[in-house]
Amino acid sequence: MYEGQGGADPAAPDGAAVAGTQGPDGVARREGDRLRFVGAATRRIARGIDLDEIVLGLCRATVPTFSDAILVYLRDPLPVGDERPVGPVVLRLRRTDRLRPIDDLTGAGAGAGAGTEGAGAAGAAGELDFSQLPLVGPQGDLPAAELCEIRPGGALAEVLRGVRPVFGSAAGAKDALPELLGSEHPIPRGQRAILAPLRGRRRVIGSAVFLRSPERPAFEQNDLLVAAQLATHTALGIDKAVLYGREAYIADELQRTMLPDSLPQPTGVRLASRYLPAAETARVGGDWYDAIPLPGSRVALVVGDVMGHSMTSAAIMGQLRTTAQTLAQLDLPPAEVLHHLDEQAQRLGSDRMATCLYAVYDPVSHRITIANAGHPPPVLLHLGGRAEVLRVPPGAPIGVGGVDFEAVELDAPAGATLLLYTDGLVESRLRDVWTGIEQLRERLATTAQLTGLDHPPPLEALCDDVLDMLGPGDRDDDIALLAARFDGIAPSDVAYWFLDPEETAPGRARRFARRALTRWGLEELQDSLELLVSEVVTNAVRYAERPVTLRLLRTDVLRCEVGDDSPQLPRQRRARETDEGGRGLFLVNRMARRWGATRLSSGKVVWFELPLPGAPDRR
Repeated sequence: MYEGQGGADPAAPDGAAVAGTQGPDGVARREGDRLRFVGAATRRIARGIDLDEIVLGLCRATVPTFSDAILVYLRDPLPVGDERPVGPVVLRLRRTDRLRPIDDLTGAGAGAGAGTEGAGAAGAAGELDFSQLPLVGPQGDLPAAELCEIRPGGALAEVLRGVRPVFGSAAGAKDALPELLGSEHPIPRGQRAILAPLRGRRRVIGSAVFLRSPERPAFEQNDLLVAAQLATHTALGIDKAVLYGREAYIADELQRTMLPDSLPQPTGVRLASRYLPAAETARVGGDWYDAIPLPGSRVALVVGDVMGHSMTSAAIMGQLRTTAQTLAQLDLPPAEVLHHLDEQAQRLGSDRMATCLYAVYDPVSHRITIANAGHPPPVLLHLGGRAEVLRVPPGAPIGVGGVDFEAVELDAPAGATLLLYTDGLVESRLRDVWTGIEQLRERLATTAQLTGLDHPPPLEALCDDVLDMLGPGDRDDDIALLAARFDGIAPSDVAYWFLDPEETAPGRARRFARRALTRWGLEELQDSLELLVSEVVTNAVRYAERPVTLRLLRTDVLRCEVGDDSPQLPRQRRARETDEGGRGLFLVNRMARRWGATRLSSGKVVWFELPLPGAPDRR
């Protein structure tokens, strides 16, 4: 059966020879060789996880021990689970492997092989021309000619429906092989080809063609049993690989949709982030990060970690992240946000535990307020290269219930970088969390010194450098990383006033705005700004009972913020010709670069932005 291979079976672990045997014990020895070969080959196939590994395992296990060449066809596309095909069944040549150079396989210049059934000169009529077989790489990047559409009721369809491997000389296979390989390829005579359907758990998903050259003995009846074993293990492995690939795709999509598609670009701060799953086999987890713009040019920075890295953890993470975004829009203090998150976690279940760190950065005051719920403390990298682990109250994890959270307010100097992270970055089975935090602090300080003490390291490169500190045994958990570079807004770029809610407030607001524009050299914006400020302040005065706030900020745009104590948000509407009012927000919408309104715990803020002279108007 395995004659002519000149050595040991490369697939067998013990290197057992598979050379042919003669004599009274030959049959028994050949049966033993078959069993050892099938065992080693199926183990090699089973080692594969993805589709290409399984197909490659089949090819390497059978060539040269079982056949001189192999062609593997798979359905395109491969069905997943209980999916039913909606169109014609198409097979695509996934991979071919062959033993020796083409001349050796075709037997060019050789005479009849001794003791070989049907052997003759190479290129004899009806023999398969191996030189026509394409050498296909594992990428499966093939032209359209390598596709085979299975005709209902055709010979190939009947052979595949029968499931059992057949010789190429069998009645049905004589017509099935030309349909599969193409009529331009000569078909081998005798028992030099085996066509083995690949049947998964529910349906045929492809076929394998085993080929032998004229130099070695033809296939025997027992070889059909070997081909059946190989085809069964391969098909079941492919089925599992397809299901695993679908699950991995779903996990990736779930994790991607639960995390921000992109980070916002708030005024006075630059952001960068990273997320790494725990492993290729555990692509989902409960770690998340977020950056949420707040009224007054502030931004909320959030990082959290739901215990575990499973689909359940990811689902809980998505609920907590949505809750945090909703609470942030209410402009609640950080400690109050964690309190409500704790209540939400308890509603989700008694064992829903998570850690979370919630921080609010104000670029005008250059301050940051942080509240912690059992999360590792953030690290602040100062402009001079000093890295500091911030002392924030540790707090209890979210979901414990009945605990208070404490917030602390710290300086956030311009040029400093705040690093928020989950425990997967600093804790593993090889090191405790505080050892990891100290290593992180030292890594940040070293990176800053290599970059230079006069300017901070680039934010994206800093995130990559932090992740490079992970060793081979440091990936026990998924990792979320959020880095914030504090640029701040200089006091000279901020103008702030209080206006009593009376009829003269719009006029005073116009004068204040005109004065600020003159100081900043932005007189070109005077007409537009005075008109829009007048409209927004007039609307605020109509409903306010306490003083109205007016703030102008000059950054890459000119931003105006008007706050009052009325929670009712303005709505743009189409005014009728007879209406005396109702056109203020229409003007704001037409003339401003952007505008919006945010409800606060003490009222609301209406804001709009105007592009600076010479800057592109990016609406």
